[in-house]
Amino acid sequence: MTSHDADAELRTSTNRTFLVVVDDSDEMTKALRYACRRAQHTGGRVALLSVIEPAEFQHWVAVGDLMKEEAREEAEARVNELAAYVHEQTGAMPLLFIREGRLKDELLTLLEEEEQISILVLAAGTNSEGPGPLITDLTKSDTVGQLRLPLTIVPAALSEADIDALS
Repeated sequence: MTSHDADAELRTSTNRTFLVVVDDSDEMTKALRYACRRAQHTGGRVALLSVIEPAEFQHWVAVGDLMKEEAREEAEARVNELAAYVHEQTGAMPLLFIREGRLKDELLTLLEEEEQISILVLAAGTNSEGPGPLITDLTKSDTVGQLRLPLTIVPAALSEADIDALS
């Protein structure tokens, strides 16, 4: 093996994959920017997870199926929009994951299944109700202590310039 081959193997084996959970919150864009900047500066890549949660009202099966189909189409459109942003920021297409189920459960399952994911990046909200339901759920239980990877929480109060300087 040449020195060049060894260097390429080392870069490949140490590439980080930064997972961002896609939602409609304002703070999600902060987590995404941070993940893109870190990926760009470390030779890593970004992964996006969108979870379609079960509809609360499923009285009629046909209506429930239609709601699920519409939710999937919306999730795919949102993930594709964000994938274009990631590509613009990093020069690489992100890994895309769309799952159906409860957010925390699907997130934890994905982290178990996809060993290439090395860092979970979330952003904390700024409202008085706390950092957000996922961060609260992950940190109030023993879940965060059992994660196999670091959890990075980006404060939503950071500006784009702050995020760029930190990452």
